[in-house]
Amino acid sequence: MLNDLEQLSAAARAELKDAADLDRLNQFRVNYLGRKGVLTQKLNSIKDLPPEDRRQAGQALNRVKKELEELFAQKEQELQSGAQAKERGQKIDVTIPGFGLQRGSRHPLSIILEEIVDIFQGMGFQVEEGPDAEDEYHNFGALNFPDEHPARDMQATFYLDGGLILRTHTSPVQIRAMSKLKPPLRVICPGRVYRCDADTSHSPMFHQLEGFMVDTRITFVHLKGVLMEFVKEFFGSEVKTRFRPSFFPFTEPSAEVDIGCMICGGKGCSACKQSGWMEVLGSGMIHPNVLKNVGYDPEAVSGFAFGLGVERLAMLRFRIDHIRIFFENDLRFLKQFY
Repeated sequence: MLNDLEQLSAAARAELKDAADLDRLNQFRVNYLGRKGVLTQKLNSIKDLPPEDRRQAGQALNRVKKELEELFAQKEQELQSGAQAKERGQKIDVTIPGFGLQRGSRHPLSIILEEIVDIFQGMGFQVEEGPDAEDEYHNFGALNFPDEHPARDMQATFYLDGGLILRTHTSPVQIRAMSKLKPPLRVICPGRVYRCDADTSHSPMFHQLEGFMVDTRITFVHLKGVLMEFVKEFFGSEVKTRFRPSFFPFTEPSAEVDIGCMICGGKGCSACKQSGWMEVLGSGMIHPNVLKNVGYDPEAVSGFAFGLGVERLAMLRFRIDHIRIFFENDLRFLKQFY
Protein backbone atom coordinates (compact mmCIF):
# COMPACT_ATOMS: atom_id res chain seq x y z
CA MET A 1 0.00 0.00 0.00
CA LEU A 2 2.90 2.37 0.76
CA ASN A 3 4.28 1.97 -2.78
CA ASP A 4 0.84 2.70 -4.25
CA LEU A 5 0.61 5.76 -2.02
CA GLU A 6 3.91 7.18 -3.33
CA GLN A 7 2.72 6.73 -6.91
CA LEU A 8 -0.64 8.32 -6.02
CA SER A 9 1.12 11.31 -4.43
CA ALA A 10 3.32 11.84 -7.49
CA ALA A 11 0.34 11.64 -9.86
CA ALA A 12 -1.67 14.06 -7.73
CA ARG A 13 1.18 16.58 -7.61
CA ALA A 14 1.54 16.45 -11.37
CA GLU A 15 -2.20 16.93 -11.91
CA LEU A 16 -2.27 19.81 -9.44
CA LYS A 17 0.65 21.49 -11.23
CA ASP A 18 -1.17 21.23 -14.58
CA ALA A 19 -4.43 22.72 -13.24
CA ALA A 20 -4.71 25.89 -15.31
CA ASP A 21 -8.01 27.25 -14.01
CA LEU A 22 -10.32 27.09 -10.98
CA ASP A 23 -12.66 24.56 -12.63
CA ARG A 24 -9.86 22.03 -13.09
CA LEU A 25 -8.62 22.78 -9.60
CA ASN A 26 -12.04 22.06 -8.16
CA GLN A 27 -12.16 18.79 -10.07
CA PHE A 28 -8.80 17.86 -8.51
CA ARG A 29 -10.27 18.53 -5.06
CA VAL A 30 -13.25 16.29 -5.78
CA ASN A 31 -11.08 13.48 -7.19
CA TYR A 32 -8.50 13.42 -4.42
CA LEU A 33 -9.72 15.31 -1.33
CA GLY A 34 -13.50 15.07 -1.56
CA ARG A 35 -15.74 12.83 0.54
CA LYS A 36 -15.69 10.24 -2.26
CA GLY A 37 -12.13 11.02 -3.37
CA VAL A 38 -9.23 8.61 -3.68
CA LEU A 39 -7.61 9.52 -0.37
CA THR A 40 -10.89 9.24 1.54
CA GLN A 41 -11.47 5.78 0.08
CA LYS A 42 -7.98 4.68 1.08
CA LEU A 43 -8.48 6.00 4.61
CA ASN A 44 -11.71 4.04 4.84
CA SER A 45 -9.93 0.87 3.64
CA ILE A 46 -7.34 0.93 6.45
CA LYS A 47 -9.65 -1.23 8.56
CA ASP A 48 -9.15 -4.04 6.05
CA LEU A 49 -5.36 -4.15 6.57
CA PRO A 50 -3.65 -6.47 9.08
CA PRO A 51 -3.62 -4.84 12.55
CA GLU A 52 0.17 -4.47 12.55
CA ASP A 53 0.09 -2.40 9.30
CA ARG A 54 -2.80 -0.05 10.11
CA ARG A 55 -0.87 2.52 12.14
CA GLN A 56 1.93 2.99 9.60
CA ALA A 57 -0.55 3.16 6.71
CA GLY A 58 -2.75 5.67 8.51
CA GLN A 59 0.20 7.96 9.31
CA ALA A 60 1.41 7.85 5.70
CA LEU A 61 -2.06 8.58 4.30
CA ASN A 62 -2.59 11.52 6.65
CA ARG A 63 0.84 12.93 5.74
CA VAL A 64 0.08 12.76 2.01
CA LYS A 65 -3.39 14.23 2.50
CA LYS A 66 -2.01 17.16 4.51
CA GLU A 67 0.67 17.88 1.89
CA LEU A 68 -1.88 17.83 -0.94
CA GLU A 69 -4.26 20.09 0.99
CA GLU A 70 -1.48 22.63 1.50
CA LEU A 71 -0.48 22.49 -2.16
CA PHE A 72 -4.15 22.80 -3.16
CA ALA A 73 -4.57 25.93 -1.01
CA GLN A 74 -1.46 27.53 -2.53
CA LYS A 75 -2.63 26.74 -6.06
CA GLU A 76 -6.11 28.05 -5.35
CA GLN A 77 -4.75 31.36 -4.05
CA GLU A 78 -2.47 31.64 -7.09
CA LEU A 79 -5.33 31.06 -9.58
CA GLN A 80 -7.71 33.41 -7.75
CA SER A 81 -5.12 36.20 -7.73
CA GLY A 82 -4.57 35.71 -11.46
CA ALA A 83 -8.28 35.79 -12.18
CA GLN A 84 -8.72 38.99 -10.17
CA ALA A 85 -5.82 40.67 -11.93
CA LYS A 86 -7.25 39.68 -15.30
CA GLU A 87 -10.66 41.04 -14.33
CA ARG A 88 -9.16 44.36 -13.23
CA GLY A 89 -7.41 44.64 -16.58
CA GLN A 90 -10.61 44.35 -18.58
CA LYS A 91 -12.08 47.54 -19.98
CA ILE A 92 -15.55 48.69 -19.05
CA ASP A 93 -17.95 49.48 -21.88
CA VAL A 94 -19.56 52.71 -20.67
CA THR A 95 -22.09 52.62 -23.53
CA ILE A 96 -23.91 49.58 -22.06
CA PRO A 97 -27.18 50.61 -20.35
CA GLY A 98 -26.94 50.60 -16.57
CA PHE A 99 -29.06 48.75 -14.06
CA GLY A 100 -31.62 51.03 -12.44
CA LEU A 101 -31.95 51.06 -8.65
CA GLN A 102 -35.29 49.65 -7.58
CA ARG A 103 -37.33 51.73 -5.22
CA GLY A 104 -37.68 50.20 -1.77
CA SER A 105 -40.87 50.09 0.26
CA ARG A 106 -41.88 49.82 3.89
CA HIS A 107 -43.04 46.45 5.18
CA PRO A 108 -46.80 46.36 5.81
CA LEU A 109 -46.26 45.23 9.41
CA SER A 110 -44.02 48.25 10.03
CA ILE A 111 -46.71 50.52 8.58
CA ILE A 112 -49.41 49.05 10.81
CA LEU A 113 -47.29 48.95 13.96
CA GLU A 114 -46.26 52.58 13.59
CA GLU A 115 -49.89 53.60 13.06
CA ILE A 116 -50.99 51.71 16.18
CA VAL A 117 -48.23 53.30 18.26
CA ASP A 118 -49.17 56.77 16.94
CA ILE A 119 -52.81 56.28 17.97
CA PHE A 120 -51.96 55.27 21.53
CA GLN A 121 -49.30 57.95 21.89
CA GLY A 122 -52.01 60.40 20.92
CA MET A 123 -53.95 59.16 23.96
CA GLY A 124 -50.98 59.79 26.25
CA PHE A 125 -49.34 56.35 26.28
CA GLN A 126 -45.54 56.08 26.44
CA VAL A 127 -43.51 53.28 24.79
CA GLU A 128 -41.50 50.70 26.77
CA GLU A 129 -39.55 47.72 25.42
CA GLY A 130 -38.10 44.52 26.86
CA PRO A 131 -35.98 41.47 25.90
CA ASP A 132 -37.21 38.75 23.53
CA ALA A 133 -35.46 36.07 25.65
CA GLU A 134 -37.19 36.16 29.02
CA ASP A 135 -37.00 34.28 32.30
CA GLU A 136 -40.03 32.28 33.42
CA TYR A 137 -40.72 34.61 36.33
CA HIS A 138 -41.40 37.65 34.14
CA ASN A 139 -43.17 35.63 31.43
CA PHE A 140 -45.33 33.52 33.77
CA GLY A 141 -44.77 33.78 37.53
CA ALA A 142 -45.15 37.54 37.99
CA LEU A 143 -48.23 37.44 35.75
CA ASN A 144 -50.07 35.09 38.12
CA PHE A 145 -49.27 31.84 36.27
CA PRO A 146 -48.67 29.32 39.10
CA ASP A 147 -46.46 26.29 38.44
CA GLU A 148 -48.34 23.58 36.51
CA HIS A 149 -51.28 25.95 36.01
CA PRO A 150 -53.39 24.79 33.02
CA ALA A 151 -53.25 28.30 31.58
CA ARG A 152 -49.60 27.66 30.67
CA ASP A 153 -50.85 25.11 28.14
CA MET A 154 -52.53 27.96 26.24
CA GLN A 155 -49.16 29.27 25.15
CA ALA A 156 -46.84 26.64 23.67
CA THR A 157 -43.39 27.89 24.59
CA PHE A 158 -39.93 27.76 23.02
CA TYR A 159 -37.44 26.91 25.79
CA LEU A 160 -33.79 28.03 25.55
CA ASP A 161 -30.61 27.01 27.31
CA GLY A 162 -29.80 28.67 30.60
CA GLY A 163 -33.36 28.67 31.93
CA LEU A 164 -34.60 31.28 29.44
CA ILE A 165 -37.56 31.14 27.07
CA LEU A 166 -38.68 33.10 24.02
CA ARG A 167 -41.42 35.32 25.40
CA THR A 168 -44.90 34.14 24.50
CA HIS A 169 -46.44 37.61 24.84
CA THR A 170 -45.35 41.19 25.49
CA SER A 171 -46.87 41.13 28.99
CA PRO A 172 -43.44 40.60 30.64
CA VAL A 173 -42.62 44.19 29.62
CA GLN A 174 -45.64 45.26 31.69
CA ILE A 175 -44.00 43.68 34.77
CA ARG A 176 -40.64 45.29 34.02
CA ALA A 177 -42.20 48.71 33.41
CA MET A 178 -44.39 48.68 36.53
CA SER A 179 -41.43 47.51 38.64
CA LYS A 180 -39.45 50.64 37.74
CA LEU A 181 -42.24 53.22 37.29
CA LYS A 182 -44.86 54.51 39.71
CA PRO A 183 -48.55 55.29 39.00
CA PRO A 184 -50.16 57.02 37.25
CA LEU A 185 -49.04 55.02 34.19
CA ARG A 186 -50.09 54.79 30.55
CA VAL A 187 -47.71 52.46 28.71
CA ILE A 188 -47.62 50.46 25.48
CA CYS A 189 -45.06 47.70 24.78
CA PRO A 190 -44.69 46.66 21.11
CA GLY A 191 -42.47 43.76 20.07
CA ARG A 192 -41.96 40.26 18.70
CA VAL A 193 -43.36 37.20 20.47
CA TYR A 194 -42.98 33.47 19.85
CA ARG A 195 -45.25 30.42 20.13
CA CYS A 196 -45.30 26.88 18.73
CA ASP A 197 -48.28 27.58 16.50
CA ALA A 198 -48.81 27.86 12.75
CA ASP A 199 -51.93 28.07 10.57
CA THR A 200 -53.65 30.66 8.36
CA SER A 201 -53.86 33.19 11.21
CA HIS A 202 -50.93 32.12 13.44
CA SER A 203 -47.15 32.16 12.99
CA PRO A 204 -44.34 30.87 15.26
CA MET A 205 -43.03 34.44 15.37
CA PHE A 206 -45.40 37.38 15.28
CA HIS A 207 -45.87 40.86 16.74
CA GLN A 208 -47.93 42.05 19.68
CA LEU A 209 -48.55 45.34 21.38
CA GLU A 210 -49.22 45.29 25.12
CA GLY A 211 -50.91 48.28 26.72
CA PHE A 212 -51.86 49.12 30.29
CA MET A 213 -53.02 51.96 32.48
CA VAL A 214 -52.66 52.15 36.27
CA ASP A 215 -54.02 54.89 38.52
CA THR A 216 -56.50 55.39 41.32
CA ARG A 217 -60.11 54.37 40.57
CA ILE A 218 -59.45 52.89 37.10
CA THR A 219 -62.45 50.77 36.02
CA PHE A 220 -63.55 48.57 33.13
CA VAL A 221 -65.30 51.61 31.68
CA HIS A 222 -61.90 53.22 31.09
CA LEU A 223 -60.67 50.04 29.40
CA LYS A 224 -63.65 49.91 27.06
CA GLY A 225 -63.41 53.60 26.29
CA VAL A 226 -59.72 53.40 25.31
CA LEU A 227 -60.20 50.30 23.15
CA MET A 228 -63.31 51.62 21.40
CA GLU A 229 -61.45 54.85 20.63
CA PHE A 230 -58.57 52.85 19.20
CA VAL A 231 -60.87 50.71 17.02
CA LYS A 232 -62.63 53.85 15.77
CA GLU A 233 -59.32 55.52 14.87
CA PHE A 234 -57.84 52.44 13.23
CA PHE A 235 -60.79 50.93 11.35
CA GLY A 236 -63.33 53.74 11.20
CA SER A 237 -66.58 54.26 13.05
CA GLU A 238 -68.53 51.69 10.96
CA VAL A 239 -66.61 48.59 12.00
CA LYS A 240 -68.45 46.01 14.11
CA THR A 241 -66.99 45.30 17.53
CA ARG A 242 -67.88 42.95 20.35
CA PHE A 243 -66.53 42.14 23.82
CA ARG A 244 -66.63 38.48 24.89
CA PRO A 245 -66.01 37.22 28.45
CA SER A 246 -62.73 35.32 28.60
CA PHE A 247 -60.01 34.21 31.00
CA PHE A 248 -56.42 35.32 31.47
CA PRO A 249 -54.43 34.60 34.65
CA PHE A 250 -53.17 38.18 34.80
CA THR A 251 -56.53 39.99 34.47
CA GLU A 252 -59.88 39.70 36.25
CA PRO A 253 -62.44 40.22 34.82
CA SER A 254 -61.16 39.49 31.30
CA ALA A 255 -62.59 40.01 27.83
CA GLU A 256 -61.74 39.25 24.21
CA VAL A 257 -62.37 41.97 21.65
CA ASP A 258 -63.51 40.80 18.21
CA ILE A 259 -63.72 42.77 14.99
CA GLY A 260 -66.14 41.93 12.22
CA CYS A 261 -64.03 40.15 9.59
CA MET A 262 -63.23 42.71 6.91
CA ILE A 263 -61.84 40.08 4.55
CA CYS A 264 -65.14 38.28 4.01
CA GLY A 265 -67.51 40.96 5.31
CA GLY A 266 -68.74 38.68 8.08
CA LYS A 267 -69.77 35.83 5.74
CA GLY A 268 -67.08 33.43 6.95
CA CYS A 269 -63.66 32.58 5.49
CA SER A 270 -60.47 30.69 6.37
CA ALA A 271 -58.96 33.75 8.08
CA CYS A 272 -61.86 34.05 10.55
CA LYS A 273 -62.43 30.28 10.68
CA GLN A 274 -65.89 30.69 9.11
CA SER A 275 -67.16 32.67 12.13
CA GLY A 276 -67.41 36.12 10.56
CA TRP A 277 -65.38 37.51 13.47
CA MET A 278 -61.65 37.83 14.08
CA GLU A 279 -60.18 38.08 17.56
CA VAL A 280 -57.76 41.01 17.74
CA LEU A 281 -57.53 41.93 21.41
CA GLY A 282 -57.32 40.30 24.80
CA SER A 283 -58.03 42.62 27.70
CA GLY A 284 -59.11 42.94 31.31
CA MET A 285 -58.55 44.55 34.69
CA ILE A 286 -55.06 43.85 36.06
CA HIS A 287 -55.25 41.06 38.63
CA PRO A 288 -54.51 42.18 42.24
CA ASN A 289 -51.78 39.51 42.48
CA VAL A 290 -49.96 41.11 39.54
CA LEU A 291 -50.14 44.51 41.21
CA LYS A 292 -48.71 42.99 44.41
CA ASN A 293 -45.87 41.33 42.46
CA VAL A 294 -44.62 44.73 41.28
CA GLY A 295 -44.98 46.40 44.68
CA TYR A 296 -48.30 48.18 44.12
CA ASP A 297 -51.10 48.23 46.67
CA PRO A 298 -54.25 46.83 44.96
CA GLU A 299 -56.36 48.65 47.55
CA ALA A 300 -54.90 52.00 46.52
CA VAL A 301 -54.55 51.62 42.73
CA SER A 302 -56.15 49.63 39.93
CA GLY A 303 -55.54 49.26 36.24
CA PHE A 304 -56.39 47.59 32.97
CA ALA A 305 -54.26 45.84 30.37
CA PHE A 306 -54.74 44.70 26.80
CA GLY A 307 -52.74 42.93 24.10
CA LEU A 308 -53.35 43.04 20.37
CA GLY A 309 -51.92 41.10 17.43
CA VAL A 310 -50.32 43.36 14.83
CA GLU A 311 -50.52 40.74 12.07
CA ARG A 312 -54.24 40.25 12.60
CA LEU A 313 -54.90 43.95 12.33
CA ALA A 314 -52.77 44.10 9.19
CA MET A 315 -54.69 41.16 7.70
CA LEU A 316 -57.95 42.98 8.31
CA ARG A 317 -56.68 46.32 7.01
CA PHE A 318 -55.15 44.93 3.80
CA ARG A 319 -57.67 42.08 3.19
CA ILE A 320 -54.98 39.35 3.51
CA ASP A 321 -56.24 35.82 4.16
CA HIS A 322 -53.02 34.11 5.29
CA ILE A 323 -50.45 35.35 7.83
CA ARG A 324 -47.56 33.54 6.11
CA ILE A 325 -47.44 36.04 3.24
CA PHE A 326 -45.97 38.69 5.60
CA PHE A 327 -42.80 36.62 6.04
CA GLU A 328 -42.24 35.15 2.55
CA ASN A 329 -40.32 38.20 1.23
CA ASP A 330 -42.24 38.09 -2.06
CA LEU A 331 -41.43 41.37 -3.81
CA ARG A 332 -44.67 41.21 -5.79
CA PHE A 333 -46.48 41.56 -2.48
CA LEU A 334 -44.11 43.97 -0.71
CA LYS A 335 -43.94 46.43 -3.64
CA GLN A 336 -47.64 47.22 -3.15
CA PHE A 337 -46.80 49.18 0.04
CA TYR A 338 -45.09 52.53 -0.36
